[in-house]
Amino acid sequence: MNDTPSNQNLNYQDAVTAVEKTLADLRGCPPKEREQLQADIAQLNEMHEKLTSGRIEIVIFGEISTGKSALINALIGRQVAEVDVQGGWTQQVWGTVWSGAGYRLPSLEKSEIVIIDTPGINEVGGADRAQLAEVTARQADLILFVTDSDLNDTEYAALVELAAIQKPILFVFNKTDLYLPDVRATLVETLKGRIDGLIPPNHLVLTTADPREIEYVTEQPDGKTQSVWKKPEPEISELKLLILKTLENEGLGLIALNAAMYAADKSDRISSLRVELRNRQADQVIWTMAATKAVVVAANPIPVVDLLGGLAVDAVMIATLSKVYGLTFTMSQARSLAKTISAAGGIYALGELANYGASFFKLVTGTLGTALTLIPQGAAVGFGSYIIGKSAKHYFEHGETWGSGSAKSVVKEILATTDKNSVMNHLKDEIRQKLKSNRHSKIGHSER
Repeated sequence: MNDTPSNQNLNYQDAVTAVEKTLADLRGCPPKEREQLQADIAQLNEMHEKLTSGRIEIVIFGEISTGKSALINALIGRQVAEVDVQGGWTQQVWGTVWSGAGYRLPSLEKSEIVIIDTPGINEVGGADRAQLAEVTARQADLILFVTDSDLNDTEYAALVELAAIQKPILFVFNKTDLYLPDVRATLVETLKGRIDGLIPPNHLVLTTADPREIEYVTEQPDGKTQSVWKKPEPEISELKLLILKTLENEGLGLIALNAAMYAADKSDRISSLRVELRNRQADQVIWTMAATKAVVVAANPIPVVDLLGGLAVDAVMIATLSKVYGLTFTMSQARSLAKTISAAGGIYALGELANYGASFFKLVTGTLGTALTLIPQGAAVGFGSYIIGKSAKHYFEHGETWGSGSAKSVVKEILATTDKNSVMNHLKDEIRQKLKSNRHSKIGHSER
């Protein structure tokens, strides 16, 4: 990154604006969308507070027993994390302020560094923890990935996933005191090969956060020797220097970029959820109105009026669909769009020919023809309404345009990709169900 201080400050202000705009979008969502975005709103609020206060978050990942907790203690300078030789004690994400780091973000004198630990990446029941870890990584400004040997498959997979999040990663080879110098040197070269293409080679650092006891032998004035076993001081100075150097070069720009990326991710989620909910709601409207039109048209014993009723249902469907997409079509606009789609699809393609034929049959035979025409006429007009609804949905999805094609090409494509028999059978079932539930409908109880 290495931006100048002035550029970093501009990026920081832009990031604050991006987060605040995304928060406003989240809060301005319709109730159904906002209900499903509560967690995102809470996370983005936390990101806003983090950004404006200048809180830098360093998150530590690694398998159990690689010395993550000992590393935190060594960096903080006191015992804040439990070091359990059995491993696996960290059951959730937690953090502590690194008050002794001696670093503050420029122009944010109240800024602080927080070191955050995560559950071991190989713990039992890791699916939920993996999701929790990903959320934490996306909020992090700097990642420390800790290992104490060559990478196994689980570690490498986790490292690849973290690298894909595109955050700065420092690769920590811990417990180096357990290896003889030549073995340690071989391991370092092996690890450089493993992380090649994922992490810059100068981001690999060696530490001994919890040194094992060694024997100190001293000679007394009388010539006798005295043996004492004790732990040396942790060897983490190189890691601390690399962390502070990274923050010094990129600190303000780092949290700005992270916040901007986080806000963009949440904006994408809003858009994705909106599309998903609108699709679901629109499809429900189309199916409901198609079945309604089928019953209104086919069960109406008065010739010609059934045709007018069908047109009215299509107009209501289109007006309702417009609201799903944040628009407000008048009934006049809705009728006009319905006619445009009908003309584009053709009478035969949309099943209206069967509708006209059935209506004429009613006219010739009187209302006695209604029972005979109910199912075929209902299925035909229902299918036509379904295609009109799908076409109107396409029109609204593309900002009240037909996209790169025309109304005719859109209707043609929808007809080609629709399983007509499946739609017709579904509508027949809907018609029978609606009429059976209507105790005043003689047709519903006589037609089986």
